[in-house]
Amino acid sequence: MTSARVGFVSLGCPKALVDSERIITQLRAEGYEIAADYEGADLVVVNTCGFIDDAVQESLDAIGEALQENGKVIVTGCLGAKASGSGNNLVKELHPSVLAVTGPHATAEVMQAVHQYLPKPHDPFTDLVPEQGIRLTPRHYAYLKISEGCNHRCSFCIIPSMRGDLVSRPIGEVMREAESLVKSGVRELLVISQDTSAYGVDLQYRTDFVAGRPVRTRMTELCKELGQLGVWVRLHYVYPYPHVDEIIPLMAEGKILPYLDVPFQHAHPAVLKRMKRPASGERNLERIQSWRSVAPEITIRSTFIVGFPGETEAEFESLLEFLEQAELDRVGCFAYSPVEGAAANDLADPVPEAIRLERQERFMQTQAAISQRRLRRWVGKRVRVLVDDIDQSQGILIGRTMADAPEIDGIVRIAPDPNSRHPVPARIGDWATVDIVDSDDHDRDAIFIRETSV
Repeated sequence: MTSARVGFVSLGCPKALVDSERIITQLRAEGYEIAADYEGADLVVVNTCGFIDDAVQESLDAIGEALQENGKVIVTGCLGAKASGSGNNLVKELHPSVLAVTGPHATAEVMQAVHQYLPKPHDPFTDLVPEQGIRLTPRHYAYLKISEGCNHRCSFCIIPSMRGDLVSRPIGEVMREAESLVKSGVRELLVISQDTSAYGVDLQYRTDFVAGRPVRTRMTELCKELGQLGVWVRLHYVYPYPHVDEIIPLMAEGKILPYLDVPFQHAHPAVLKRMKRPASGERNLERIQSWRSVAPEITIRSTFIVGFPGETEAEFESLLEFLEQAELDRVGCFAYSPVEGAAANDLADPVPEAIRLERQERFMQTQAAISQRRLRRWVGKRVRVLVDDIDQSQGILIGRTMADAPEIDGIVRIAPDPNSRHPVPARIGDWATVDIVDSDDHDRDAIFIRETSV
């Protein structure tokens, strides 16, 4: 019997990637095979992003390509929930020949459409999938999504309109998935959501059970439980609420990685107010200093928006001053661009595009010098890294320290010890001990010392 084959295109953020993994896991559990190209697929699922204009266009282009190359396409993801200017579904309006369109985190709806257009295979031998499901990340790290949606209504963001309000997963369910991933060989868990700090708020921090023990569904308790698994645990999308201070001691104790991804977005109170951000920014410098006093090795990553409507030169200068004082380790910066459906589009005094781009350039120049200084602190240290890749042409390993999240942060280029005749024995997914010998604006260079156990 020839198995039904589904092609899959996954776009967007790590949260969308987890949605893709869940759909692919269900497809494989039901006996479908995943095709490597359009030609070998009976139909194609495209998981889209719809947050900013560039992402919308990339998703629309991917849908168009799938239609041209295959012809049978199911669309899911954030773009699938987006309406056009006329109020109709945007995807259906621009690509009327798609078979079906769903919004994000809609595994059941996607499977229903797949069943309709490509009936489910009936072969019990293909129903077996790994306990941890099918993943699209390398074997040694995985994203752990703890909730869907967001309760905030930031004026520049349309995600709540696409993904809905916060819906937290019970802590027992999250821990069972985490334990399954670790059992399968995962050595780094990247905790993701729209708002990790708000985990459990919608459930009123309801008690669930972890290995038979009552545990509250709350961020601090989750970090304590994950910290017992013996792997790297990295937190993303952490809003700087007061209770975030509770997890810093866990970082100092080595229970979870001393790494915080905190989307500050701006530093001036007036801009943050126009953004309708849940944190004021006035105490952020004080908070950062406090975190570093408890966990001196902490790495802080953040993202910012410049050129937001109404942003004055003085407000932008205050952001640059914040950067100098905060000395954040990893920073991304976006020049504001209007997003269809966002409340910020109606704000007064839009900043001209030329000024937005000029401020973005000045911002990144300022941060480049800061990042370079922060990375220089690593030179001369002996540290543990997780090996992500092997560059055969250069004869080096590519790894990451505890300060580096995959895909978005820097890397460590690891060369063999010049005084050793033995090749570097480490493999992808191994731990290694290295000496950091140099750094630049983003990455570091190191000499391999030895393989390291957990």
